[in-house]
Amino acid sequence: MARVLITAQVQDSAKWEKGFRTHGDLLRTFAATVSHFATTDKNEVAVYTETSDLAKYLKALDSPAIAAAMTQDGVKRETVKVFVLDREFKY
Repeated sequence: MARVLITAQVQDSAKWEKGFRTHGDLLRTFAATVSHFATTDKNEVAVYTETSDLAKYLKALDSPAIAAAMTQDGVKRETVKVFVLDREFKY
């Protein structure tokens, strides 16, 4: 299972969360079923997802449907950062 963390600035974190919660069908195309997320009062968001198909997930991120969803939800696209969490530190 691949782990992916995405961070971004949004216009309004409450609006973003409301919109994000409506995209279940679209997000299932990512070969993932659950996303964990957090928002801040500074309109920052972070989304953590585990996917069974990293290539499919990354390809879906570049799709026109995701671009439209991000625009609708107020994501500032130039601030989006994608991290593939490929290292582990056990202590």
